[in-house]
Amino acid sequence: MDKINVLIIEDTPEQSDALSKVLLANKYNIVGIARSYTDALKLFYEQAIDIIVIDVFLDGKPDGITFAETINIIPNASKPFVFLTSSQDRQIFERAKLTKPFSFLMKPFNELEILYALEMAVEKFYEQTNVFLSEDQNTVISNDYLFIKKKNALKKVAISDILYIEVEERYCNIITEKEKFVILISLTKISDLLDKNKFTRTHRNTIVNTDKIEEIILADNLVILKGNHKINLSDTYKDFIKKMNILS
Repeated sequence: MDKINVLIIEDTPEQSDALSKVLLANKYNIVGIARSYTDALKLFYEQAIDIIVIDVFLDGKPDGITFAETINIIPNASKPFVFLTSSQDRQIFERAKLTKPFSFLMKPFNELEILYALEMAVEKFYEQTNVFLSEDQNTVISNDYLFIKKKNALKKVAISDILYIEVEERYCNIITEKEKFVILISLTKISDLLDKNKFTRTHRNTIVNTDKIEEIILADNLVILKGNHKINLSDTYKDFIKKMNILS
């Protein structure tokens, strides 16, 4: 289980400390704090980053905007970001707007505003069309991760870590080696969102990650997954075995 990785670009220690405190208290992971444009680019290339909080002005210059402009033109490297500023200069706002931030927040920042801004940025950037809701959590699915809001925390679950998914009435239980999530979504819909080369049905109520299969016991109609999870194998769905490389 991973937390959401945040890069903070802020040259005022008091501001970055306050922001870090809020994010850490809400289960985000701070991968670095950059005080300058150069430091920001260095951290951007070195760290695994999910989202960025950018101060528009660094050392009196709009280098935060310059940073956003730079990462926007790097092929396949863009990340969602929100701006923080105390400037009320309309020209600065217009230039910042061209970089397509997900939010533009005024200092001093409000705790709920920054948390909502980050949550919305994650939802919009990482496949906003694939959002599904339950009573106490919402989830966004991208190519590699599920971003799941569980109570007040936004968590990142690598799709490769999922062992299996099983339906229970209107809900799906997503099982990883360490945790279980309950999502209000049909098994058919979540199946459509996942890579069918990796995830296959073994039963009308179950999808398994084929990378996690350790044994298939045909005589007992069982699939054994990593961690000794035993999954029923229905005759209807045995055809997936033919696609696997089996040594006889």
